[in-house]
Amino acid sequence: MKVFFIGFGQAGGKIVDKFIEFDQRASGGSFRAIAVNTARTDLMGLQNLDFEDRVLIGQTTVKGHGVGTDNDTGAQITFDEIDIVMNAIDRKGIGETEAFIIVAGLGGGTGSGGAPVLARHLKKIYTEPVYVLAILPAPEEGRLYSYNAARSLATLVKEADNVILFDNSAWKNEGESIKGAFDRLNEEIVRRFGLLFRAGEVGSLGHVGEMVVDSSEIINTLKGGGISSVGYAISEVGGQTPEPEVGLLGRMLRRNQVEERRPEDKLMGEDRTSRVLSLVRRAMLGRLTLPCEYSTASRALVLVAGPPDELDRKGIEKAKSWVEENIAGVEVRGGDFPAQSRFVAAVVLLASIADAPRVTNLLEIAKETKATSERIDVENKIKLDESIEPLFE
Repeated sequence: MKVFFIGFGQAGGKIVDKFIEFDQRASGGSFRAIAVNTARTDLMGLQNLDFEDRVLIGQTTVKGHGVGTDNDTGAQITFDEIDIVMNAIDRKGIGETEAFIIVAGLGGGTGSGGAPVLARHLKKIYTEPVYVLAILPAPEEGRLYSYNAARSLATLVKEADNVILFDNSAWKNEGESIKGAFDRLNEEIVRRFGLLFRAGEVGSLGHVGEMVVDSSEIINTLKGGGISSVGYAISEVGGQTPEPEVGLLGRMLRRNQVEERRPEDKLMGEDRTSRVLSLVRRAMLGRLTLPCEYSTASRALVLVAGPPDELDRKGIEKAKSWVEENIAGVEVRGGDFPAQSRFVAAVVLLASIADAPRVTNLLEIAKETKATSERIDVENKIKLDESIEPLFE
C-alpha cells in the first residue's frame, strides 16, 4: 500500500521516523513522509527523515519552543499556517499515494491540536482517504493529557475517514515509567502497522500472496469511519531446520519474537489449517492496540504473513469465517503475505468498533476536568470539540 505519513508533534514525528526506517530497510518506496512540529529540537532529533521533510510551524508564535500541552494553540497555529504544511506535502509529491495517515499523540499540544485541522484540509483537497493513527496517553500522564486526548479524539472522528487507536496504558509494563516505555511502545506500533500497510507487496521470496490483501481491501475495511483497533500474534514454526531470515519481515518477526516466545507459541502438532486459525484467534482475543469489545466491530481484515508453506488458504478462509461469527458486521476480508522466516504472524484489523471502555473512561475524565479547569478558553472555537459527548451510539 502506498502511504503518505504525516507525523504531527513529538510522538507522531518519532513514530513516523521509525516507519521510514522500516521502509528503508525493506525495499523502500512504499512510504512517503513528513514530520510537522512547533518544537525545533524535536524535529532535529529525528534520524531517518530528510531535513527538508521536517516542517517547523509557529515560529512567530512560540519561536520553535513548542506549545507545551496547549492544544488550542496547536490548533490555531496549524490553522494559520496550514499552507506551510500543504506546501511541504506537495513538495514531497504524493505520487501514487493511496492513503494519507496522520500520526499523532493526543495528550500533548501540537499533535492533538493540529491533527484534526490537517485532516480537514487534506480531505478538502485530495480524494484519497485520510486516516489517523492516534496514541492515547496513559492515565498517569495527567488529567490534562486525558482532557486534551478526549477533545482531540471527539474532533478527529468527525474529520478523518477512520481513527486507529493505540492505548499507551494497555501496553505499559507494570512498574515501568511511561517515558521509559516510549521507545518500546513505538516499536510495537511499527511492528503491527508496518506489516499491515505493506500487505499486497511482493514478499522477500519474490512471491505474491495467493490471497492478496491489497490497498482496496484495507480502504474498504476502514470506510465506515469511527474508531478501530488492531490485534497481532506471532508463532515460531516448529519441526523445521532453522534457516537464515531473509528480508526485513523475516528478521523483524524473529527479532520481536525473542522477548515474547512461549512454549505454546511453536506451531507444532496441528495441521496447517488449524495452526492458522489458532494464530488468528490469538491475534483477535489477545492484547489489542485499543482494548475493546471486539464483538462490536462492524468490519474486519485478517492478514497472515510468513513462510509460503505455512500460509494455508483453507486456514485463512476458516479464520475469516470465525472472525465473521464473532463480530457485529458481516464484512471480513483477508489474505496472506509470503516471506521467508521461521515465524508466522497474524494481524487482525477490527474496524468501526462500538464499545471501548478506555475511550468511555477518557471522556468521563475529560468532562470532570473541563468542569473544574480554569484554563479553558471558551472563546477559541478552532476547532477542537468542546462538547465531549459519547463517541459510541
